[in-house]
Parts: sequence; structure tokens; C-alpha cells
Amino acid sequence: MNNLPNRQPKADLICFSHLRWNFVFQRPQHLMTRFTGYMRVFYVEEYVIDNVEIPFLQVNNIDENLWIVTPHLPENLIKEEKNIITGLIEQLMKTYQITRFISWYYTPMAMNYSRNLQPEKMIFDCMDELSAFKFSPPELKQREHELLNRCDMVFTGGDSLFQIKRNQHDSVFLFPSSIDFQHFSSARSSLPDPEDQRDIPFPRMGFFGVIDERFDISLLKKMANKRPHWHFIMLGPIVKIDPASLPNNANIHYLGMKTYDQLPTYISNWEVALILFALNESTRFISPTKTPEYLAAGKPVVSTPIADVVKAYGVKDLVQIATSAETFIVAIQKAMDNPNNQKWKKAVDANLAANSWDLTWKKMATLIGIDLIKGNQEAHSKNTKIYV
Repeated sequence: MNNLPNRQPKADLICFSHLRWNFVFQRPQHLMTRFTGYMRVFYVEEYVIDNVEIPFLQVNNIDENLWIVTPHLPENLIKEEKNIITGLIEQLMKTYQITRFISWYYTPMAMNYSRNLQPEKMIFDCMDELSAFKFSPPELKQREHELLNRCDMVFTGGDSLFQIKRNQHDSVFLFPSSIDFQHFSSARSSLPDPEDQRDIPFPRMGFFGVIDERFDISLLKKMANKRPHWHFIMLGPIVKIDPASLPNNANIHYLGMKTYDQLPTYISNWEVALILFALNESTRFISPTKTPEYLAAGKPVVSTPIADVVKAYGVKDLVQIATSAETFIVAIQKAMDNPNNQKWKKAVDANLAANSWDLTWKKMATLIGIDLIKGNQEAHSKNTKIYV
């Protein structure tokens, strides 16, 4: 790593995230990939416990101007993670000649090892109320309070979050979940049925996303029991809950995690898309990205009464809101009885026309003050490991 090119003092972006880059492709990935057209992006994940003797940073250059940075710590040094990762981040900055930069936070817990940094701008992109999630660290609220006191501006991923954060900071901006319309609208064509879905009978209702403490297990089981000839397809990883707690009806199919590129081929072969979130503390402030994605795919959507879904889509009759297995079944049947609802499709397209990740990212970049004129791209550096 001693042969890095001399760089012009152009600002970089260091993103601290609780989400793995190769997990579900969502808000951080959409935004960070767009920033790479204008600056180097270092995406710092939370540490992993590894069978190593010496802690290190695994730095992988996965795309032009995009590096995924993962701290690896031995189990016996977890209590020292703050000091260790602080040193590793400092070494990262020396190795990659990071002198001017923007700090971008998805997890306030990163304040533990980044509070000594001196960014030109500090951004908190609040996509979830993480303190309400299962297994959240006890000190999360304290770290968020520290981040809110120090950051220059706050972006929120939904209106519910905006309403509470606007009272906690002077510069809070609402940027709801956006859509890559071209990607998901391909599902409106008759795409080939994926191999693991091909033999599942019709009619099909589907869900994609993380299956965790937010998921309404009881609702899914009741619907499957009441409509044994309907088939419910669940795509996504199962985390933070016991898989054995999920219903195992013959008409429920757990097909596991799929890549972002694969999703249109699955949803293209469903009749109805579902948002099966329970109403609890962990879903109080969520704004599911899957809502506009389902709609862009041209599929009718039935959702539990998640506040942001109701406000953005339910009141406009773009998404049907249901509160029980019985009302879900009625709404699903209504959608299947009218598969070519042109009036609804026109209203959906009109709503989504002003809702894109490109537009969201550009508005964010303008607020931050990033020069949106592309310059020469930086030379790649090889993947490396960084030690203190």
C-alpha cells in the first residue's frame, strides 16, 4: 500500500453503517453508489468477531471509488473495541491519504470510534429508530444524542421519523424511501419464473425483505390457514428470531435471501405483494422501501397499517390497508378480481414519477454542498488489510 498515487485534496466520504454492504440492498447502497461518481466512498461496517490474534481492517475495493471496510476483532479484545477501531480508522486515513472528508452515519454507535475525526460535514441519515429494534445496544440513545449534538444536518427515511427528529436538531430534512423505477418496472413484463419458485402453484402472494421481530408471524399463519389454496412466498433472510417460530404450512414457502437484481423476476410472477409488519415499537417509525418497489413492479399491495405507508400510499388508495387476516383476505381477493386496473396503475405511475433515488441523492448532495461536476476518477488500490 506504499504505491498509492498522490491525490488532489478532493473530499472523500466515510460512511459508518450498522448494515453489511452485502446484506439486503437498500437505502445506504442506493445512495453510496451514487456518491462514487463524484468522490471516493469508504463504507465502514460494524466489526465482526474473528478467529484472529491481531485486530485488523479488511479493506475491499469492490467498485470504482467504493471501498468496503470491515474491522475484524479477536473475541478477547471486544471490550477494547473503541480504542482499537479508533486506531484502525486513523491508519485507514493515513494509508488512503484521506485528508478532506464528509462523515455519514447510519449508526450512532460509530461515534464510539469516530468522535475524534474532523470532517468538513457530518451527516446523520436516520433510516430507522434503531433503539426500538431487538438487541439494540443499551448506550445507543446516548450515542445518538451525541451525534445529534455534533452533526450538521439530519436526513430521515420517513415522515414518522421526521416528526420526532425535527424537534431534536435545527436542520432536519425528510427524504422518504425512493425507487429505482426502471429496475422494478421490468417485473411488469412476463419475466421467466425463477427455478425455486417455478413449481409453486398459483395464486401467489409474496413478501421480500428481512424477516425479523417486525414481521407479523401470526397474521401470515392465519391467512395461510384460512386460504390453503393460496400460496405465500417469503423472500429474505431470517434474523433475530427463531426460524422455528415461523409457521410451516404447506402453502408457505421460504425461499431465502435473493439479490437485488433477482427480485423483479420473483415479483413478476406473483398476483399480490404484501407488507406483513406487526404494529409494535420496532415498526412505529419505519417507512418500508419495499412499498414503492412493489408498486413500480405493477403489483397491487396490501399492508398492515404502518403509519408511513398509510400516510404516503393508503390515503391515496394506492395501497390497500388491512388490519386482520380477514380484511387482508378480502383486499387480496379484490386485487385478484381486477388484475388490469388501469386507473390504479396510472395513479401509481403518477405518484412514483417524482420519487427516484437519483433525485433523492441529488437533493441530498446539493444540501451538503457537493460539486456535482464529475472529475477524473481516482486510481484503484488493491484490497488490503490494515493493522494498527
